[in-house]
Amino acid sequence: MDNSILKDAGLTDGEAKVYISLLELGSSSTGPIMEKSRIARSIIYHILEKLIDKGLVSYIINEKTKYFQASSPKKLLEYMEERKSMIEENKKKVEQALPQLLLLQKMSPKTTVQVFEGFRGIQAVQEHTYERLSRGEEYVSYGIHPQQTTTFHSYWQRDHLRRIKAKIKVRMLFNKGTDKKILENRNSYKGCQARYMTSDLKTPAWIMTYKDVTAIVLQDPKQLGVEIINQEIADTFKQYFLDYWKDSKPFKKKQVK
Repeated sequence: MDNSILKDAGLTDGEAKVYISLLELGSSSTGPIMEKSRIARSIIYHILEKLIDKGLVSYIINEKTKYFQASSPKKLLEYMEERKSMIEENKKKVEQALPQLLLLQKMSPKTTVQVFEGFRGIQAVQEHTYERLSRGEEYVSYGIHPQQTTTFHSYWQRDHLRRIKAKIKVRMLFNKGTDKKILENRNSYKGCQARYMTSDLKTPAWIMTYKDVTAIVLQDPKQLGVEIINQEIADTFKQYFLDYWKDSKPFKKKQVK
């Protein structure tokens, strides 16, 4: 039997193997359990103790030998319910401690670098703007690639609606050659100013910066986001943006939002 279902229920690989073996063996000493589950002697008792703690295995002693037996599979549902309650309880504890944990992170002077891969990774980079920016604050982006896939274009449209609700502002500089309709769309959202860069540089990656955060994002061919948290680096990239922005021209926009 595939033990992935039991692993999804919260059992380790070893626990799942031992539990399935006991279901097939019935009452058994450790020898047959080790043979059937292929679990080493050095850890078999530890695994059995864990299963006993979870209410999934019981034992009797007969002539000084322990015989173990799997509890009814229905016990798995009871275990999952108990685990669910414990997770909810632990979640509340984490939520209570979250302000202190965030404060510790904020007080740390160290530079941190994180790498995010794939479409969801780039979403995570963008998601951080909502965690770190307050109403009325701004993030800026420049060197935005002229090509936008349907998936990304749709995502950014949805994100701008969310940004409006959060009352966060944004200024954006797109590479030359970007479809005019994209800039028209971005400028249609409240609190967004989108323009063309004056430079003829064609940059496959674009840069976003705000507060002490700098994100370098590549959408094609590989989807990748690198997030750097360092005030000096963020200030440097913000100055580059302001210099480019000063030379750019406002895009004629028509607000529909």
